[in-house]
Amino acid sequence: MINVVGIRFKKAGKIYYFDPEQKMINKYDYVIVETARGIEFGQVVVGPKLVKDEEIIQPLKKVLRLATEDDIEKNRKNKEDEQKAFALCLEQINEHGLEMKLVDVEYTFDNNKVIFYFTADGRVDFRDLVKDLASVFRTRIELRQIGVRDEAKMLGGLGPCGRPLCCSTFLGDFAPVSIKMAKEQNLSLNPTKISGICSRLMCCLNYEKDMYAENLDRLPNIGEKVVTPNGVGEVIHVNPLICKLKVRVKKKNEDIDEIEEFDESEIKKHR
Repeated sequence: MINVVGIRFKKAGKIYYFDPEQKMINKYDYVIVETARGIEFGQVVVGPKLVKDEEIIQPLKKVLRLATEDDIEKNRKNKEDEQKAFALCLEQINEHGLEMKLVDVEYTFDNNKVIFYFTADGRVDFRDLVKDLASVFRTRIELRQIGVRDEAKMLGGLGPCGRPLCCSTFLGDFAPVSIKMAKEQNLSLNPTKISGICSRLMCCLNYEKDMYAENLDRLPNIGEKVVTPNGVGEVIHVNPLICKLKVRVKKKNEDIDEIEEFDESEIKKHR
């Protein structure tokens, strides 16, 4: 077993695990760690815990130290500099007439690199833009094209439900979402009804996927014959959320059909 702590570098960002060694580190502490990008400032969101060796990708990097007041102040100043860099980059984009939308700017903690995140419909030749930005900031410049889901995660906003976006508040990673999930949940397949502000399928379609799939596997399919308290009938509608079925039952001694709703416990499959 290995002792680890989970650290985030951005709000609702992916959680990365590090070795706290013998340091007294608690949840919500600010820490300084070394990553592939260099020295970074992050916050502990998962307190010290033991995990199995096979669950960890080796080598596990170590927490360098708890953040000092100077580190916290430097991180705050970096956030201010990011806002200034954002405005300056917008001016440069307009001057070069580039078809791109600037979304966010990020300074690495050690100021060795400035990363500009943008969206665009296609490929963008930003070589001249990089040269101009490098001459202003006197450091390494990286322009990174992102997708519309990442844009929504960075900018935040309100979803169709009226609540803050899941991706910008607590979702660390984007899980795959498919139209099949909407079909299983009997939702309207109108794109405007099942899409988020990013114009992609809503992430929340994935939340109840397993429950719907489990219930649908257990319940009879549409068109199947079932035995009800009122006789044998044909399933015409299934509600997997509340496990109810609508069944077309032929009334005894009458040449008419009647549609009735039954709980799962009231029906049996017809042999």
